Amino acid sequence: MKKSVEILGLPIISITEGRELGMSKTLLIDAKNGLVAAITIEDADWYRGVKLIPYDSVIAIGDDAVTITNSENILTLDDAGDFENLLDENIRVIGTKAITKSGTIQGNISELYIGDDGKIEKCEITAPDGTSSDIACDQISIFGKQVTVIDPAGAEKKNDSVMPKAAPAPKAEEIKAAPEVKAEPKVEAKPEVKAEPAKAETIKTEPAHEAPKAEPQKEAPKTEAPKTAPAADTTKQAAADKATEERHRRFLLGKKAARTIKMDNGIVIVEAGQDITEEVLQKAKLANKFIELSMNVQ
Repeated sequence: MKKSVEILGLPIISITEGRELGMSKTLLIDAKNGLVAAITIEDADWYRGVKLIPYDSVIAIGDDAVTITNSENILTLDDAGDFENLLDENIRVIGTKAITKSGTIQGNISELYIGDDGKIEKCEITAPDGTSSDIACDQISIFGKQVTVIDPAGAEKKNDSVMPKAAPAPKAEEIKAAPEVKAEPKVEAKPEVKAEPAKAETIKTEPAHEAPKAEPQKEAPKTEAPKTAPAADTTKQAAADKATEERHRRFLLGKKAARTIKMDNGIVIVEAGQDITEEVLQKAKLANKFIELSMNVQ
C-alpha cells in the first residue's frame, strides 16, 4: 500500500527498453469504483498534451521509480477514449471536505492510501484542530469533486479518534461533543471564486497580437494557386488540430492553476489556485500561453 505522495514525482522506467519515459504527475481517480484508473505523466514532449499510463499497465511502484513494460503502455489523449470521462470529471479527492451524511464536517481529505491493484484502501482526514485520522474506503459513500461523503460508521470512527481526551466513559458524552465541531469548518467553505471576475477586463486589448497569424495562410495560394489537393490536406489537418484542441479544452476546464500564468507584458491570465474557466482558456489562447497553462494544472 502506497500513499499518493509516494507515487507522484517518480520517474517512469521501461524495463524492456531500459530508459526513462517521463515522470508521474497526477492520479486519475475512478470515483464510482473507488480506485486509481491511471497515472498522468510529464515527459520531454509535454507540449503535445496529456499522456497517461493505465494503472493495470504498471508493473510495480517502488521507492525510486514506477516500472512499466515499454513505451507502448503510454497513451496520448487521442488514444485515451476509455479515460476521457474521468479526465472530464477531474476528481482528485485530496483537498475535498469530509462530511457525514448527517451534515457534520469532519475535516479535509489530506492523503490517499492506494493498494497494489489501484484500489483506494483508506483516506487520511485532517480535522480543523490539526489532528488526523484514517477512514477505510468501505466507510466512504461518495468520492465527489468538492466533498467526500462518509457513512455513519465512518463518522463514529472519526469522532472517536479526534476526541480521545474525553474520559472512557459513556458514549453519550462523545455524541454530545461531536456536534460542536460543526461551527468551525463552515468558515472554510467559500475560498476561491472571488478573484476571477476582476481579471476579465484586463485582457480585452490583447487579441491584436494574434492577428499576424492569419497571414501565413496566404502564402500557399501565391505559389500553388491551381492545386486543390494541398488545400484538402490543410483542411483535414485543421479539423484534426481543432478536435485535439477541443479535447485539451475539456480536460483543462474545472481544474485549478498550479501557478500564476501571465502574458508576456505581465498581465495575469490566472492566479495560482484559481479555477480554469472558458474565459481563462480564451485569454491563454490569445496570449499564446495555452501550452504553458496545460502543463501547470492540478
